[in-house]
Amino acid sequence: MTVNIRDIQHYMYCPRRFALLNVNNDWQENAYVVLANIMHENVNSGKHKVISTNKYELSNIYLYEDDIDILGIADCIEFKPDTAGTFIERFNGCFKVNIIEYKPTKPKNADFNETDAIQAFGYKVCADRIWNCDAGAYIYYKDVHKRIKLPFESEYDKYKKMLDSCVKNMNDIIEKNYIPTREKSQKCSGCSLRNICVPKTTRINMKRQILDTLEE
Repeated sequence: MTVNIRDIQHYMYCPRRFALLNVNNDWQENAYVVLANIMHENVNSGKHKVISTNKYELSNIYLYEDDIDILGIADCIEFKPDTAGTFIERFNGCFKVNIIEYKPTKPKNADFNETDAIQAFGYKVCADRIWNCDAGAYIYYKDVHKRIKLPFESEYDKYKKMLDSCVKNMNDIIEKNYIPTREKSQKCSGCSLRNICVPKTTRINMKRQILDTLEE
């Protein structure tokens, strides 16, 4: 099964969430989802395009990697002129290729979220194969207007193993058509599927029900 790169982030956050989305086809939005959608409207419209003497910057780019069998749409790919870079036929020159992923909120106690990083790494693997390059990768957090460089140069093997494991486990869930149980340590407060995954229940007052029945 071909894995959509955006779903890797869902799986990393919570395997049960991934399964609810892809096995049950459940969907529900909350404020976090709406905020992210609004932020991506301009970037993913395909209208975001920068062409200058310093760089080419294109949005809404389809990427794929057949060996791992993943695909997705990158928020933005930046091509910066670099004599030591990769020859890009489209621009008739050598460039450093960079993946730029846009996220609405930077985590408080870290430079970036691992779930954000693994998504960007998926796009990097695709870009490396398509352009025969060693793409850089960044996350742009809108709330702080800051671009964070991801450590793929020094930690490539770590993220490659993580990606391969995620894709394997995701395929296993889809093929077996099952919903994993919720992990006890899972933080659910920001999840848009919280009410579907763990529905709120109302405590039953059995005595009141019996009295109401007798009164009828």
